[in-house]
Amino acid sequence: MKPYSVLMSVYAKEQPQFLKLAIESILNQTVSADEFIIVCDGPLTFDLNYILDLYNYKYKTFFKIIRLPRNIGLGLALREGVKQCSNELIARMDSDDISCPNRMERQIQQFEEDELLDFCSGYIAEFDMNPEDVIAYRKVPGTHSEIFKYAHKRNPINHMAVMYKKSKVIEVGSYEDIKGFEDYFLWVKMLQNKCKAKNIEDVLVFARVGNGMSKRRGGIRYLKQVINVENRFYRMGFLSKKEYVYNMIVRGVITLMPDVIRRGIYRFFLHS
Repeated sequence: MKPYSVLMSVYAKEQPQFLKLAIESILNQTVSADEFIIVCDGPLTFDLNYILDLYNYKYKTFFKIIRLPRNIGLGLALREGVKQCSNELIARMDSDDISCPNRMERQIQQFEEDELLDFCSGYIAEFDMNPEDVIAYRKVPGTHSEIFKYAHKRNPINHMAVMYKKSKVIEVGSYEDIKGFEDYFLWVKMLQNKCKAKNIEDVLVFARVGNGMSKRRGGIRYLKQVINVENRFYRMGFLSKKEYVYNMIVRGVITLMPDVIRRGIYRFFLHS
């Protein structure tokens, strides 16, 4: 099967026990990666460094640890990580999630079956502490045309479950420092550049959400991030004026709602 790299970013506030589980889920894939690129976004804690040093010593050249002198944010950290990957296919992995054992095998099969495919993700199962206790599923549209249409309203790709071609990501300018929407902005650039997308209609990753995610998606600070990315989409010509106004109203209202209400909307209306 096609070779691939795994790309992860870690920063100081991550939990060591979660990082360990995330790394183990990559090591236990039915199709092994060639390399695991881990970008340390600024100085880490002693416990996080201990985990990374332990795996790096045990697996020698498999891990490539990139240590950035200061925290520069997810987008710029991943931008540096993409450069460091040796393979054309790159699989993203978050430091607190768990990939299904056959995730990579299934995604590589998609790229082997369709040479025109440029990025591929799938469903995620959200959980709090125990992956066996799933709270919700985030299902995304499967075909390219459905993904393109969906992208005009919401993020059509689950970032923590994506695999993409390095050359295509670099071609559109790679990740940028778009706070809160680093991945969404990248997908839109790729779609506008006629890159082909697909989502596997099955769970590929168990995503940990019991970490204040809904709170981070609310408040004035997050609203400013929403306004920024919607303005960028509109200026790029990706959104029509009607779509832009609709998104600003709907997303603005949801963002300013109390957390308990917003959490309910995400759980019961935007997820399955």
